[in-house]
Amino acid sequence: MEDGGVEDEAVRDAADGAADVWDVVVVGAGPAGASAAYAAAVAGRRVLLLEKSELPRYKTCGGGIIGPSRDALPPGFELPLQDRVHAVTFSLEGRFARTRRSRRMLFGLINRPEFDAQLVEHAQKAGAELRTGATVIRVEQHGPAVPDRRTAAVVLADGETILARAVVGADGSASRIGAHVGVKMGQVDLGLEAEIPVPQSVAEDWKGRVLIDWGPMPGSYGWVFPKGDTLTVGVISARGEGAATKRYLEDFVARLGLAGFEPSISSGHLTRCRTDDSPLSRGRVLVCGDAAGLLEPWTREGISYALRSGRLAGEWAVRVAEANDAVDARRQALNYAFAVKAGLGVEMAVGRRMLAVFERRPGLLHATLTGLRPAWNAFADITRGSATLGGMVRSNGLARRALELLDKRMDTSSGVGPAGRGVTAKERDTAGSRGAEDTEGTEGAKGSEDAKGSEGANGSEGAGTGA
Repeated sequence: MEDGGVEDEAVRDAADGAADVWDVVVVGAGPAGASAAYAAAVAGRRVLLLEKSELPRYKTCGGGIIGPSRDALPPGFELPLQDRVHAVTFSLEGRFARTRRSRRMLFGLINRPEFDAQLVEHAQKAGAELRTGATVIRVEQHGPAVPDRRTAAVVLADGETILARAVVGADGSASRIGAHVGVKMGQVDLGLEAEIPVPQSVAEDWKGRVLIDWGPMPGSYGWVFPKGDTLTVGVISARGEGAATKRYLEDFVARLGLAGFEPSISSGHLTRCRTDDSPLSRGRVLVCGDAAGLLEPWTREGISYALRSGRLAGEWAVRVAEANDAVDARRQALNYAFAVKAGLGVEMAVGRRMLAVFERRPGLLHATLTGLRPAWNAFADITRGSATLGGMVRSNGLARRALELLDKRMDTSSGVGPAGRGVTAKERDTAGSRGAEDTEGTEGAKGSEDAKGSEGANGSEGAGTGA
């Protein structure tokens, strides 16, 4: 009887110990982390979502929600749209402004605090537990803090250690979890942004229309996103051009007639894009979103990459958590990497090629988008989500040949642009032979019309809008 009591107590202690180990711990509650937590919680696993800040919190981000972002949202998610975009004005350093319009919505605009908080709420409703004010300083997979090979330890700044069967790093572009995994960044850009409250008369001029201005430095551009009584105005360019980027933003704001309005928020942010051979996992730890350097290299759009990679990370983290040994965990982690590279990786390879073209020939890109209807239709399809850049290059012979011709003319195999941010022959072959879905039929825009003055060049679906 006494032996049975001792045995029962041992069983209870083991059960209590197991309860202290989370199935999945997600670090970072942005779009990538919230999506990962939701995906793992929906699968019925015990999920802990850690965030260092209190929610909601501001993030430097244009807030453009394109079709792929919308399609990756949890079921029943209602976008907190501040505006619906039906027109885009393109300009080249403030000149040659041309506006293209569409009968159907191209994309929506959101404020990140509300959007991120709503994503977290969906994860919580699915069963994930949220802890804010939790700063993660490192993750350990060996040593005294780790009880066995099926467990990883997440260490907080206050000394607390949290155990998990799988860890998802979604802690931003300066990710500690990404450093643990060994993520390498091959492209770093600086984005500067201002939230500018404007009178109703000014807001009405911008309603439903965005501006994209191809900028003065290679690979740079600016944007204006209307969000009710506030305009989100920003610019982005390669890191190392800080002073020139700041001047570009100041000149851009002045040129638009907005210099007299005081910004409610002025901020900056570095976007980091992974190298093609950079790892996505290490042991029982996966990375996604900005922490993995996943974003579109040309536009630096990151929200759709965060949502899609976060969902994949959450799904595969469940499988990693179920793995009974290191070999099986490694197999599941490699499957996650394959899923990311087969989809997002292909799009990124094409994006690098487009960036190479844009860095050398912004005028050519501007003339193509404003003067050729097929190019505008392609832009509209991509923003709506009915096509991808990678899919177009794969399935559209004309688009593929045009990009191949530009590749040859600019010798992108040796690297171009201020940071040598070219593409390799392998990436060109990958983007040309593999791809996403075929393009769907396009809805023709109502032609193009001249913008009415520089201040009327409203709107821009910006780069660096996600993450």
